[in-house]
Amino acid sequence: MDFEAFFKSELDGLHGEGRYRVFADLERHRGNFPRATRHTPDGPKEVTVWCSNDYLGMGQHPAVIEAMKEAIDHCGAGAGGTRNISGTTHYHVVLEQELADLHGKEAALIFNSGYMSNWATLGTLGQKIPSLIIFSDALNHASMIEGIRYAKCERVIWKHNDLNDLEAKLAAADPNAPKLIAFESIYSMDGDISPIKEICDLADKYGAMTYLDEVHAVGMYGPRGGGIAEREGLMDRLTIIEGTLGKSFGVMGGYIAASTALCDFIRSFASGFIFTTALPPTLAAGAIASIRHLKASPFERARHQDRVRKLRTMLDQKGIPHMHNPSHIVPVMVGDAAKCKWISDILLDTCGVYVQPINYPTVPRKTERLRITPTPLHSDADIEHLVSSLHQLWSRCALARHVA
Repeated sequence: MDFEAFFKSELDGLHGEGRYRVFADLERHRGNFPRATRHTPDGPKEVTVWCSNDYLGMGQHPAVIEAMKEAIDHCGAGAGGTRNISGTTHYHVVLEQELADLHGKEAALIFNSGYMSNWATLGTLGQKIPSLIIFSDALNHASMIEGIRYAKCERVIWKHNDLNDLEAKLAAADPNAPKLIAFESIYSMDGDISPIKEICDLADKYGAMTYLDEVHAVGMYGPRGGGIAEREGLMDRLTIIEGTLGKSFGVMGGYIAASTALCDFIRSFASGFIFTTALPPTLAAGAIASIRHLKASPFERARHQDRVRKLRTMLDQKGIPHMHNPSHIVPVMVGDAAKCKWISDILLDTCGVYVQPINYPTVPRKTERLRITPTPLHSDADIEHLVSSLHQLWSRCALARHVA
């Protein structure tokens, strides 16, 4: 087999469909987010970032940066090994205490990414609990899907956010089999929110554990940033809450929060935890500072919601179609992969606006979109420039407009 020809042919197919991914070479400006320098063959250009998952700009917060500087002065660069051999530092211990407190749980366990925390936890539970059935929402993140596949246990896919379908599938399952319902609070592409209370009610009725992925909600919602479950007063009803340190907390890493026994079980049996070099203490220190700040400060969340409302209002005024949802994610719908990439390229090259196109397989074909994520640090002028640029490109592209 000519492997190189195969690779090229597959990549040519992506180019032909308009969904080949191009990485923008960006250099963020400390203290001036969402500004960044884009490095191009024609030299550097200034851009405004509109698609970052650093939702609150905490990756630029002075308290986070200072905490990381102090940690590297105290500990150096790396953790020194896996957690069980030489990699557990006091920063890791304190971070897990802060996360447990954030979610009202006995304990927490940190991983190197949210992907790893989902994959390792779901995979380990599915492997180790005899006859476990995992009921997975149809739109769960790839990391959850891969963890469940790795587990090789029985899995049942239920229609997205469909309580009737979930109950029908729970009722049809072996009543004596242990069960776990895995779902997300905010789904990152459509921005919709799951019915957490009703899912917990079904879990109680059928004796199931619950696993809630809050990666797009932690820091963002609830009086202390504990997520949608905190906002709804439901954290105590969830068996496991999973989150990330790489989005609203602005650093890097993932975690679970649960009972002491469950966290210790994952710590002791999950290969994805046991055999991985620990998160650098500098990142743990930055996460601690970010979590502590957002527990006490409502300003970032309030300002963030104000920015989201303003952007949606201005998009409506110009008839730019966007998916209405109750969250902070603003999907501007294009519905064509090639046009979506073309708009993204023009925005970046001529308007100084950076927002990546979202194409298949991340979203279904014909639902291609620009996934816009406002932050508290986007100004009125930033929003006006973005909407004005989209307005002009919508006309050039002959795309349909939304009529209010």
